Amino acid sequence: MTKPGTTTSMRRALRREVPSTVGLLADADDFTAMRRYATFTFDDHAAYLRQVEGLLKALATQGGHTTVALFDPEEYAAYCEDTGIDPDRPASRSRYTAGLAAAGALVAYTGQPMTTLVPTLIDTTLRHATWEYASTLLADAGDCAACGKDIGRAAFSHAARLLTRLLEAAGPGSHHIVCSVPADDEHLLAVVHATRDGDGPAHLDSGEAAEFATVLAAGIALDSSGGVVLRTTSPGTPDRLHGWRLTAGTLQPLTEAEVFSAYCTDALTGEPIAPEPGVDYRAGFALTPDEDDWPSHH
Repeated sequence: MTKPGTTTSMRRALRREVPSTVGLLADADDFTAMRRYATFTFDDHAAYLRQVEGLLKALATQGGHTTVALFDPEEYAAYCEDTGIDPDRPASRSRYTAGLAAAGALVAYTGQPMTTLVPTLIDTTLRHATWEYASTLLADAGDCAACGKDIGRAAFSHAARLLTRLLEAAGPGSHHIVCSVPADDEHLLAVVHATRDGDGPAHLDSGEAAEFATVLAAGIALDSSGGVVLRTTSPGTPDRLHGWRLTAGTLQPLTEAEVFSAYCTDALTGEPIAPEPGVDYRAGFALTPDEDDWPSHH
């Protein structure tokens, strides 16, 4: 017969093996939308966030792995309708949150304050949604009528090579690269950060690189307009800004004047904006073609 104390100890040990996911209503409007359910007993968003933070801290003390997912009331309502479950039950919210955990747009809780956790979670969710949408565009691109190749796969491979060539040509320093691509009713945006020391290879997050390549590939596959901007920071020197225009699957360097205009013009009003101090606006540099540059797949 197992002793009671031993059973409790074993359960605590087992609890550390079980991951936890908390669905967070980060936005005040989303919080208000959830108040229509009688079983959702919170009435103040700030107090709710404090309680969630307390829960996260308590879970962390148990030694398990805890992640946070963004809880969307509209998607939750649609989920409940599709699955035929009652949305006004805590068990339904728990089931929906478990599905969010499987989707992958999660932030690990490591003790960070809510002022850090909330914006990180929102950014992670937006990035994941952008990646999913761009991936869908690539999957729907079909095969090339001329060569039979999968356009989406070919575009992604080409985009990954373009990113590699950008980083090789950028040289040493800390690099912040932004890709912007219009697609139907969406505007896709991806960012990748990388560092290079001397002539060594660039160091970058593989997830960011995949998201960047997917967005750039969507622009290539759709033969869309778009652009890429590179900002390089090096000790003791002004930041350097370079820009390229996405044209027919290639990155064409912008002139210095075009880079300056892009950064120093309000996109909404068209009014000029003062240049940022300590920044050099430079032309994009030419990228050396590789052996399998983008052919015509349209």
